Amino acid sequence: MKSVLTALVGIAVVVLYLFGLNEILLLFAGAAVVLIVYTVRRAQWKGIAAIAVLPLLKVPLGVTASIAGFSQITLFLSFLKIGSVLYGSGYVLLAFLRSEFVTRLGWLTNQQIVDAIAVGQATPGPVFSSATFVGYLAGSWPGALLATIGIFLPSFVFVALLSRFMPWARKSPWARNFLDGVNVASLGLMAGVTWELGRAGVVDIFTIVLAIISLVLVLRFKVNSVWLILSGGVLGVIYKIIMG
Repeated sequence: MKSVLTALVGIAVVVLYLFGLNEILLLFAGAAVVLIVYTVRRAQWKGIAAIAVLPLLKVPLGVTASIAGFSQITLFLSFLKIGSVLYGSGYVLLAFLRSEFVTRLGWLTNQQIVDAIAVGQATPGPVFSSATFVGYLAGSWPGALLATIGIFLPSFVFVALLSRFMPWARKSPWARNFLDGVNVASLGLMAGVTWELGRAGVVDIFTIVLAIISLVLVLRFKVNSVWLILSGGVLGVIYKIIMG
């Protein structure tokens, strides 16, 4: 968050995400708002800003969940879509997974998404490995394979296409402002999904204490997250054995 504007956009994304607004729309709307405001400010046309933002106010503040029957094709296309628009950090994936497979399709629960995140953190490789586990939960081994191919395939295509575009983007103030907006919108999505999934994962005194201790260790003492995840798993097993 480089300025008051980007901070406000980030906060707005969190609020609108919690109201149920589509995360893809929020990602690009955040980028558009930052780009428009900076462009208008540079051009001294402040009156245009209000007109440019008006269409965003007509977007409904909610989405209707529609529980759909499972389909391998739908699974593949969903991950292909997520892989095509995901930007900012691997952790933005969590917002997309929850929106797509919990809210829209109704195939998984919040708890299963939390489990997928844990598996993605505990196994080697990028956070995107959570997608493989989600595919497995939804469609067994074929689903895991399709999810993995679907989410990684766009990266290979876009890297090849954007290699010619990036030198221009580094010099363009428009591109820099657009990316600033996307970055802060991504941050807002991460904050929103952390709150939503935290409600599924933090359910009793034990998990509350464990979450607080982990937060302190990672922020204050910079403990490697791998050790926190492994320790949390061991403590969880011990807690369940003691409590019966």
